[in-house]
Amino acid sequence: MTTESGTDTGPDAVTESYSFPRQHARTQRFTLGAPRAFTIAPDGERVAFLRSSSGTDRANALWVLDVTSGQERLAADPAALLGGASEDLSAQERARRERSREGGAGVVGYATDAAVELAAFALSGRLFTAELRAGTARELPAAGPVLDPRPSPDGRHVAYVAQGALRVVGAEGADDRALAEPESPTVTYGLAEFIAAEEMSRYRGFWWSPDSDRLLVARADDADVRRWWIADPAHPDREPARNAYPAAGTPNAEVRLFAYGLDGSRTEINWNRTAYPYLARVHWSADGAPLILVQARDQLSALYLAVDPEDGSTRMVHADEDDQWLELFPGTPSWSPSGQLVRIADEGGARVLAVGERPLTGPQLHVRAVLDVGEGDVLVSASAGADAEAPETGEVHVYRVNELGVQRVSTEPGVHSAVRSGGVTVLVSATLDSPGSRVRVERDGKHVAEVASHAERPLIAPRVTLTEAAGIPCAVLLPSSYAEGDGPLPVLLDPYGGPHGQRVMAAHNPYLTSQWFADQGFAVIVADGRGTPGISPGREKSIRGDFTLTLDDQVTALHALADRFPLDLAKVAMRGWSYGGYLSALAVLRRPDVFHAGIAGAPVTDWRLYDTHYTERYLGDPGTSPATYAKSSLVTDDGLARAADTHRPMLIVHGLADDNVVVAHALRLSSALLADGRPHEVLPLSGVTHMTPQEQVAENLLLLQVDFLKRSLGL
Repeated sequence: MTTESGTDTGPDAVTESYSFPRQHARTQRFTLGAPRAFTIAPDGERVAFLRSSSGTDRANALWVLDVTSGQERLAADPAALLGGASEDLSAQERARRERSREGGAGVVGYATDAAVELAAFALSGRLFTAELRAGTARELPAAGPVLDPRPSPDGRHVAYVAQGALRVVGAEGADDRALAEPESPTVTYGLAEFIAAEEMSRYRGFWWSPDSDRLLVARADDADVRRWWIADPAHPDREPARNAYPAAGTPNAEVRLFAYGLDGSRTEINWNRTAYPYLARVHWSADGAPLILVQARDQLSALYLAVDPEDGSTRMVHADEDDQWLELFPGTPSWSPSGQLVRIADEGGARVLAVGERPLTGPQLHVRAVLDVGEGDVLVSASAGADAEAPETGEVHVYRVNELGVQRVSTEPGVHSAVRSGGVTVLVSATLDSPGSRVRVERDGKHVAEVASHAERPLIAPRVTLTEAAGIPCAVLLPSSYAEGDGPLPVLLDPYGGPHGQRVMAAHNPYLTSQWFADQGFAVIVADGRGTPGISPGREKSIRGDFTLTLDDQVTALHALADRFPLDLAKVAMRGWSYGGYLSALAVLRRPDVFHAGIAGAPVTDWRLYDTHYTERYLGDPGTSPATYAKSSLVTDDGLARAADTHRPMLIVHGLADDNVVVAHALRLSSALLADGRPHEVLPLSGVTHMTPQEQVAENLLLLQVDFLKRSLGL
């Protein structure tokens, strides 16, 4: 299937003339001003959400949409609540935001009671609540700095974390007290440890009971985790940050789970933590006992356990095994209203939705997430599976699934997601032809309202062709001014290319930077090879034990597309960030016959230096599989031995404050290249983490990359 979109709709709501790199940086990739984080009241009357006031305003406010009237009202304005003062974030809050890749300010997260009448959130380390019906907000007295406040389902209390302790305060501000206090400086209660937040997408560490009388609280102790030091060489007067980083093959934090009553009673939840040390998911609803998903360290087995919070015992509900690895999925596990286990599983070569022990979908769908579990159906996010009647390159849709069959909710081609409660659904849709996302509110299947977006309209529009090349989903972008007959173009591959990183999407905004590079005179290719999600479990898991296969697929896609697009194969480069940075460095070192330059942004160069849960999932334990790590490495003796003799220009870019892919990766690669006599350039970014939110840094980084590519390719 090939879909084209090349209409330049022109800028809209851009109040000053500036370049696309500046606009891209100033708007934080056009995310500012867009509504997000939707919560629907069970009575269907209110939808709470976050949104900043404009496409360049970082400070999110809390809003409420009246579903019946379609009117929006402001529930909490951070500027008013802080009296105009700037935010002061604790080190723990900055770390939490780094784990979730949160670049905004103001109200970046909130939680509500069951009725969606009371919301709680933190601002500048202080505790605030908002009455969503009345539209009033106030500060509650609390120990600080406050992290992750969450109201009880009945709205009578708010639990939060401060200085490693789990605390509870009355919703009126009375009786603030600690329920769980850390026994040592290495212990925290109620917070997700590094691995859970960075790799499991578990950002929480405590969960209220449906009856509001107790909580499940995670206790994390990182005493055995190795300490790494993150220094800022630009400020030698500042002490380095001391981080607990669980590198592959080294100890993780010890995670335990306790049930705490509001009266201070405490019961430990028991399971075989030696065999299943990872606490991956916790679910507690009125539809059944508390439910936890625990994983073995090798991620080849997992248990779904029902918890008795009275005595701490657990009962096995289901066990999973896989000879490659077991994925974790959003929205699962959970209970259905009838008390059946809802999960996503890889069975029969397909990724299916299972309720109880029965799969309700087959190989026609590749299920990605459970969005809501209702009385009569389950709402899921899914893409076309390996046995789909027609390919839908880059599309993700919302489906209703029950024992009678599958019904697609989203209609137009694009990337869709949803939030649902009762009869109200908030459908978020991105398409290839329109920038940003459209947010529609439906009641009983009928459109009743929309949530406005204040995001800026990009100065450019992608000229993109979605296609497949040798079975690999691809997007090809040509310069906006390119006309047939203009001749071949130098090629820039712009992938992520690794696990959990789908880049080929049937949506407008993911291609804006790629189009800007195309407009500098390149044919840009985005290819999702093996390992990337979206088609089948087997395709994702085929990279087990060998990351270099992901480079093979980039080469295959490039050559397959050369027969159909104006590509100059004598001038080919690759750029990427994180895994894409690793892939770019791998490309010029291992395949200089194909790639003539590479930009490696924040690359993982030695997988022994990356974290446990991610790396061991794909490469195993470095202690027992050293050859596997060496083969995929860029800097080990074996990894360098595989490099070709031909030297190609390489630009290594890395943030010195990166605590996810630490700058040691870039420095070790540079040292290895220097020792081997390979010319290269290194661009250190002072004060920059794995994200690049600083406006000037993000803008100039794009400009410097273009300059490097043109110099290196002789353009």
